[in-house]
Amino acid sequence: MREEVILWKPEEAFKANSNLHHYIEWLRTDKDLSFEDYASLWWWSIENIADFWKSLWQYFDIQYSGHLSFVLQGENMPAVEWFGGVKVNYAEHIFRHQSDQRPALLYGSERHAIQSISWSELERKVSALRKYFKDHGLKPGDRIAAYLPNTPETIMAFLAANSLGVIWSCCSPDFGSKTVIDRFAQIDPVCFIGVDGYAYNGKVYDRKSETLSIADALDGVRTKLFFNHLYPAQSEPEGWSSLSHVIDENSDGSVLEFERLPFSAPIWILFSSGTTGKPKAITHSHGGVLLEHLKYLHLHNDVRQGETFFWYTTTGWMMWNFLQASMLVGATPLLYEGSPGYPNLNRLWKLADEIDLNHFGTSAPFLIACKNLQISPGRDYDLGTLRSIGSTGSPLPAEAFDWVYAEVGTHIWLCSMSGGTDVCTAFVGGNPYLPVQRGRIQSRALGCALFPYADDGSRLNTGIGEMIIEKPMPSMPVKFWNDPQQQRLRASYYKDFPGKWRHGDFIQLYEDGSLEILGRSDATLNRKGVRIGTAEIYAALDAINEIKDALVLNLDKKNGDDFMPLFVQLTPGTELVDSFIEEIRTTLRLSCSPRHVPDIVLAVPDIPYTLSGKKMEIPVKKILQGVSLEQSAQKDAVRNPAALEYFRDLAEAFSAQHLSRL
Repeated sequence: MREEVILWKPEEAFKANSNLHHYIEWLRTDKDLSFEDYASLWWWSIENIADFWKSLWQYFDIQYSGHLSFVLQGENMPAVEWFGGVKVNYAEHIFRHQSDQRPALLYGSERHAIQSISWSELERKVSALRKYFKDHGLKPGDRIAAYLPNTPETIMAFLAANSLGVIWSCCSPDFGSKTVIDRFAQIDPVCFIGVDGYAYNGKVYDRKSETLSIADALDGVRTKLFFNHLYPAQSEPEGWSSLSHVIDENSDGSVLEFERLPFSAPIWILFSSGTTGKPKAITHSHGGVLLEHLKYLHLHNDVRQGETFFWYTTTGWMMWNFLQASMLVGATPLLYEGSPGYPNLNRLWKLADEIDLNHFGTSAPFLIACKNLQISPGRDYDLGTLRSIGSTGSPLPAEAFDWVYAEVGTHIWLCSMSGGTDVCTAFVGGNPYLPVQRGRIQSRALGCALFPYADDGSRLNTGIGEMIIEKPMPSMPVKFWNDPQQQRLRASYYKDFPGKWRHGDFIQLYEDGSLEILGRSDATLNRKGVRIGTAEIYAALDAINEIKDALVLNLDKKNGDDFMPLFVQLTPGTELVDSFIEEIRTTLRLSCSPRHVPDIVLAVPDIPYTLSGKKMEIPVKKILQGVSLEQSAQKDAVRNPAALEYFRDLAEAFSAQHLSRL
């Protein structure tokens, strides 16, 4: 159990000025509901699910058509329905905050200085694209598939599609063509938008051939738009329309209109990593993500009108959707295209200084890398306007918490959060009412009935267990595309705990409501009958600067015993000598327990990751147990395929039952 160490505590003025406090006061004055603390508010929100979400509907003054006949029908997931009888539009709620007093978007990249896009420019270009889509026969329910980088044009295309009721889906141009086709072929898009290339880490990558091959593989596409991003002066391919020309030719000054759709109508299709099977085509609803994004960004992230909000992301990650959702609460999002480490890891911190950023969102590996390189943004840049740092993607180790408060600023509110593509939000995360404790996430989110469950299937009010969400949330998928009987949907979340959502995380919940994500539950290490979260081991290793990355597994042997190898990627110039191996073993023994000490430590050239940045523990485990690489993972869904090939060669040299001979 991690010791309680408070690193930051909200002052009374901070709490009193928070959006969460405003909501609590609104509940008191408008609903005659009083809550003594966050815990009592959270319990009310999960015990009165329909009342809670209806309160948000009213609090945020959702614009709608029709008559609200019910808030929630059914609680036995996934057979539930939300907000019957009403129609809404997500983009309409973004444009509610249109203003001449601040920009709509900010954009920067490795090749461009910060650019500002006004609301009038955004509306003109979105309206132009909407007109083009409508003139070409696109209608509500049709799909647009995009292969685009994180630029203003991508958000414009999404908003245009959304305003018309067209379903959006997007992949980042760093994805290979086969990976993209595996995704988009499932949803039969009628319109495809591609790009000539993108820039990353000081290099430009031509993607014209990939764009053309993807379009050729999608039989239903009848409208094709080409974005000359790297080379604006070049002409579009034959049979394609130029994105920039379409915007210019359709900018007639007409007022942007919005097609309202039923609350549960699909808004976009996001995809799972697809490393070990066909990617899941996760379909969310207009109303579900609208309410959820308003809830999380306003109440849990405390993002306010007029602030600047940044999250480092590509268009292939759900955080791209979350980034633009900051516009729902009146914030200006900063889009950034390129590497977070080019020309060095100070690049994004310098950007935060230049634009007086208020909220800085990133991933745990970025903060760990900053710590390991011993950079000091708080010393080198003026980050006085920065209120929060958000982190997600993987568990944030305690040492990264220490680094933030030592080297970024003691005033920073560090918001570690965890959720997923499946719900396009966080189940657990920031809370402006509560302290930040070393290595812990602050709280469970409002309306999220999350508990650890023991191996026997019983609920735990505190302790370690499988993360289960007992009651529905509006942003849970309405379906998987092309899954008419909901077989894949039910198998993905509801198979093991019928009527309850099993997310696949292993967690520890503390008595004060704070918690830790201990790793993926399917990758937990069952060591002599005791389950150990891989995140505990990675967190301890993050304190050793000579280790760049690591992957740990536990392999069952035929004799009933187990074998736990630890694979480490070392920093340049470091050698895995006996004394260093002993240092690793001692660190794990003292930081965790003797059970956490591996049977063997082996240096590897690289650790394999999915395209969305997830460590590939299960595919590597399968490979080492004798399953072929082709059956263990789809190489096109791997960010660094050569890393997997190394483990394939390792498995061929030493069968799983003889790995102890390494």
